[in-house]
Amino acid sequence: MKTITVRLFAGRGYFVKVNSLLVDLGRALKPLGFGPKVLIVSTPPVARHYAARLAYGLKKSGFTPSVVLIPDGEDRKDLKSVQRIYSACLRARLDRHSLIVALGGGVVGDVAGFAAATYMRGISCVQCPTSLLAMVDASIGGKTAVDLPQGKNLIGAFWQPRLVWMDLSVLKTLPEKQWHVGMAEIIKYGVIADPGILSDLESLTPQELRTSRFCLERLVARSAEIKARVVSRDETETRGIREMLNFGHTLGHALETVVGYRKISHGEAISVGMVFASRLANRLRYLSSSDADRLEKLIRRWGLPVRAPGRVSRAAILKAMSRDKKVMAGRWRFVLPFGWGQVKVVDNIPRSQILSALQSVGI
Repeated sequence: MKTITVRLFAGRGYFVKVNSLLVDLGRALKPLGFGPKVLIVSTPPVARHYAARLAYGLKKSGFTPSVVLIPDGEDRKDLKSVQRIYSACLRARLDRHSLIVALGGGVVGDVAGFAAATYMRGISCVQCPTSLLAMVDASIGGKTAVDLPQGKNLIGAFWQPRLVWMDLSVLKTLPEKQWHVGMAEIIKYGVIADPGILSDLESLTPQELRTSRFCLERLVARSAEIKARVVSRDETETRGIREMLNFGHTLGHALETVVGYRKISHGEAISVGMVFASRLANRLRYLSSSDADRLEKLIRRWGLPVRAPGRVSRAAILKAMSRDKKVMAGRWRFVLPFGWGQVKVVDNIPRSQILSALQSVGI
């Protein structure tokens, strides 16, 4: 088991446990002083495989778990799902000493975390990610949110988990497409902070990664370490450091909003966004053509798209990007690569260069 520490202001912090077992979570929670009532938030597909295992371990350690299921899918990451969790909290009589456990992918983690942040003005939350994407990204850092029809993650709160508990064995039931989605974020970490990750992904095959627990744990842990390091330096995204984690996300989030969450997954949208950002950086002479080509080739290698799906309205994309949280004084700001392992936020980019880079990804 690999333990990663997320260090926060004023001595706060929590552990990320990589390659732990779901059934052992209760034993790990016992010394932390929680009350007995625990609400497990999950989706039907995940709960069918893993909710009983998690609940069994909690009961053995003296907790009283109950389960609430929310609909699966990014398009159900909304206030209706949060309301469902609130109702379950009231039925289970959760109080300020109780605990919400998010058992699922990024959507579950976001919705359950936001419910925990706002129920009774905040109760504790533990993240048990079951998708590769959630393990390397969404479960760490305390960002919780739901979507509005106008855009992604427009309602949310920073609410750090008390613990992140990753059981890599749950990835055995992960659909193939979800493996690709998670790889997009791992590639992102390679570009922004660790070129060695990119080298590993250029030599590994998808089959090797899935069947080698050692390779998988190493990549997940390295990605989680980068996320933890950035979050520790900029917990609430006020110092500009945490913006680096949004590489590929400005266009990616716009694509999700315009195309629709059922037609493009988060990882697929971010992949297109990373290609766009690298092509824009190349046009601005921050990144060589060979490095931009290398990134596109690597993204293709891991089964991810490098072009927008079908015909996408450029005007709609530009409008959606204008709602990005990094926009300041009406100016777009993009996280762009300056070689491998380094990114910067750049603004005052000529509109013609942005349009040209959009064209390079089929928009």
